[in-house]
Amino acid sequence: MSTKEFSRFPRQETEQTIPQRFSLQVARYPDASAVITASCSISYRELDELSNQVANAVVHHSLGDSNTVLTVFDQGADSIIAILGVLKAGKTFVSLNPAATPMESRRIVTDCDPELVLVSRTHKCDWEGAGLTSAEILSPEETAGFTDRQPDKVQLSPSDPAYIFYTSGSTGAPKGVVDCHRNVLHNVMRYTNSLDISPADRLSLIQTPNFSGTVSSLFGALLNGAAICPYNLRQQGTDGLAAWLNETGITIYHSVPIIFRSFLRGEVQFPSVRLIRLEGDRASLPDVELYQRYFSPTCILVNGLGTTETGLCRQYFINKESEITDNILPIGYPVADMDILLFDEAGQEVAINQTGEIAVKSRYLSLGYWQQPELTQASFLPDPQGGEARIYRTGDMGRLRLDGCLEYLGRKNSQLKIRGQRVEPAEVEQALLGLDLIREAAVITREDRRGEAQLVAYLDCYPEAEPSAAEIRRLLRQHLPDALIPTAYVFLNNLPVTVDGKIDRRNLPEPEATQPVFANTYIAPRTAVEKIIAGVWAEVFALDRVGLNDDFLALGGDSIMAMQIISRLRKHLDGELSYSTLFNNPRLLDLANQIEQKPGNP
Repeated sequence: MSTKEFSRFPRQETEQTIPQRFSLQVARYPDASAVITASCSISYRELDELSNQVANAVVHHSLGDSNTVLTVFDQGADSIIAILGVLKAGKTFVSLNPAATPMESRRIVTDCDPELVLVSRTHKCDWEGAGLTSAEILSPEETAGFTDRQPDKVQLSPSDPAYIFYTSGSTGAPKGVVDCHRNVLHNVMRYTNSLDISPADRLSLIQTPNFSGTVSSLFGALLNGAAICPYNLRQQGTDGLAAWLNETGITIYHSVPIIFRSFLRGEVQFPSVRLIRLEGDRASLPDVELYQRYFSPTCILVNGLGTTETGLCRQYFINKESEITDNILPIGYPVADMDILLFDEAGQEVAINQTGEIAVKSRYLSLGYWQQPELTQASFLPDPQGGEARIYRTGDMGRLRLDGCLEYLGRKNSQLKIRGQRVEPAEVEQALLGLDLIREAAVITREDRRGEAQLVAYLDCYPEAEPSAAEIRRLLRQHLPDALIPTAYVFLNNLPVTVDGKIDRRNLPEPEATQPVFANTYIAPRTAVEKIIAGVWAEVFALDRVGLNDDFLALGGDSIMAMQIISRLRKHLDGELSYSTLFNNPRLLDLANQIEQKPGNP
């Protein structure tokens, strides 16, 4: 079959397993590209055979009764092959970020108790020496000797678990969210039919495999005959994203908003991108302006709402003619079989244009939390009207417009109390983002020196803007009552983000601990390595100069900026520069000393 035209994903085809749907694509498009990386292109036939080898290795080596297999890979072809192989073996995959701390890794291993660990060759020695598990540890190279035929006697149904994703823990202790093959397929159906995903598409896969949002892109491609294109953000950095999008011919781009903002600069255009998906965090008016400036007239921007527990449940489509007046983008209109309810604190539904907690009602919600039946029962409520649907309260606050469009108003547990008055940070953040000076904003409470709660605004301003706290307070008074105006302001070159690209509110610095950019006496770089680092830092932080005493963290450095710095330094210096080296030596002089000790550097 050679056609590359879009065809709808029928609801009845959700009543199968992921391997079954994938096999149909192999039969239809055996020679079409399934996975495209910078170093290889893997056809559907080849991906089928490679994942069969992994599946047979998993069946042979996995011992125990948890039915879970841990996959530890950076984003790339090996991760995709491993995940597909685990599913073909009838097992449940659990993705773990190779950059996770030993404490995080140990907690997940203890919780999911894997029968087997599949790990990249570069990380295998670390895992074998860490003593994290008694399960066997295999690299992809060790699965190559197994047959490339589909494993025999694997019993798998649409109701069986497909994966466990551990939440980021931004709102509490991370927990394992379990979902089944049927629900994954239904989520793919929702994306396929709303975005017209076809075999002609090439979908980006940018964030780490342990980020649950990657599932929709991965299986949205492989279960529709399209190509999935992984990009290792941790190794390649954000600087290379623009060129990669054009070189690879990406047609559907997907990431959290902050990554989207990080690579759009200069005169570059993206003629092949027909659709941009922004999900996982708040999108705002500046994102629309970037979309309008850099992408083709026919490209569509889609802002969506989804959670690990629900999958996609709302979408808002924007084209080049759309008029957006609010600073925070709406999260839109319904998708198939996912209903939205809004509840007040008493558990009663609220009226139109009233604020309430967003709840999702559907029969396609996740199975619950791994080995936590009480938490599952408390979080996934039965439909009071009966039937198979359940209700999941997301913890997000929203407001439903008269036309059925949903507005996102922040986290329920982020509501603050200042001097006895309730304050919704999203409202303050929206006012800050409405100022032309400010690119990104986060608002939290901190105790002042008297031990009283105060609102603190963390601001990333546009490079040409140099506002003072007094100026911002004056502008905010035109939009907010005094109780909602922050009393302290912290100016950062970039707000800290998690590995998934969301604003990391837990690591926003104390106001007293935040130094001005040039708090220390300026000492000019002297050696070749110091000058190279200073030049890169000045470029990334948009500063005129950087001295030996300047500190990466004090300047506002975060994980995204670390990617940019490491990527650029690798072009000038010999050997590998790791994240730990940068974060353990944040002062420029200390980092230079570490690098100069490596042979081959100037």
